[in-house]
Amino acid sequence: MDQEQASLFRLHMSPGVGRTALFKLKQTFGTFTAALAAPPADIVRKAQLSQRQANSILAQDAPGLTQGVAALEKCSASLISFWDDKYPESLRHIHDPPALLYARGVIPKNDCFAIVGSRRATASGLQLTREISCELANRGVCIVSGLARGIDTAAHQGALNAEGHTIAVLGCGIDQVYPPENRQIFHKILEKNAIVSEFPPGVQPLAGHFPGRNRIISGLSRGVLIVEAADRSGSLITGDFALEQGRELFAVPGAVKNSTSYGTNRLIKAGAQVVTEAEDILQALWPELPTACAKKAEDLFIAKLDGNVRRVYQTLNFEPQHADELGRVCGLTPMEVSAILLDLELRGGVQTLPGGRYIRSR
Repeated sequence: MDQEQASLFRLHMSPGVGRTALFKLKQTFGTFTAALAAPPADIVRKAQLSQRQANSILAQDAPGLTQGVAALEKCSASLISFWDDKYPESLRHIHDPPALLYARGVIPKNDCFAIVGSRRATASGLQLTREISCELANRGVCIVSGLARGIDTAAHQGALNAEGHTIAVLGCGIDQVYPPENRQIFHKILEKNAIVSEFPPGVQPLAGHFPGRNRIISGLSRGVLIVEAADRSGSLITGDFALEQGRELFAVPGAVKNSTSYGTNRLIKAGAQVVTEAEDILQALWPELPTACAKKAEDLFIAKLDGNVRRVYQTLNFEPQHADELGRVCGLTPMEVSAILLDLELRGGVQTLPGGRYIRSR
């Protein structure tokens, strides 16, 4: 961390000094180091900050500064300011860009696309998310999401399954793993990709932080897909930001009576583009990208199946089905269906759900 970065961090850790104040200080004094050295009267009169903010800036030690520096060093986080060359170009042009980003890992330079949705997603919604994310990542698109439970997690998983790129945007400090059950995927993302936040170390994941996080998710991306969203869902806030920022908005339709489809169906009625597969997004945003390999991989997988195994696999879809129903449709005994499903699961073709139900996993 050089002197200017240290000064910026010192200012950001000062109570009451947010993004607007940082922009004012930079514009007024030229550097953050100069801002720290400025007399209180100049901070108030020239930068037009309050006396309280000026006092906070000039305090000997911002609360938590020492711990914050230690936390940054411990998690190997870097500071990327609005004025740095490394700052994401797409984010620079939204009307309220973060003055400072904290980053862990390497931010991919690929075109980005955001996928968000319900934390209480359905099995079919999660599966579709993984498929779309995987397909986009296979084409070189970086998937951006918020590492939340449900659809966000599935979006990151799909990109990682394709060994592609993904960025997780946090609504808390860069040193916090939230939700805690996503610790494994958190560290998996860091292996080749990035986790970013505009919040300094130690900041907890409070509800009020997530709307601001959502503007970064959409700001990084050329478009936003909302897979499932209930009424008043935070995902709809991301959709609002997408429209405000001039991004393309996409939504997956759902059953009218399904609570997690209310928001997406409303978005579609308002003009969002309908998505049922990754190709819908690719044709709208990246029609020049090469043909995907996912369909070929699926065809090759089916080609390796024969007889009743192929029949059961092709009867399955991405809505959970009970083994008894599969046996009835395929004309097979429970023992035959059980053996076939076990075979398909070992081949990675199906996923077992509670209650003797199954869905495709390819």
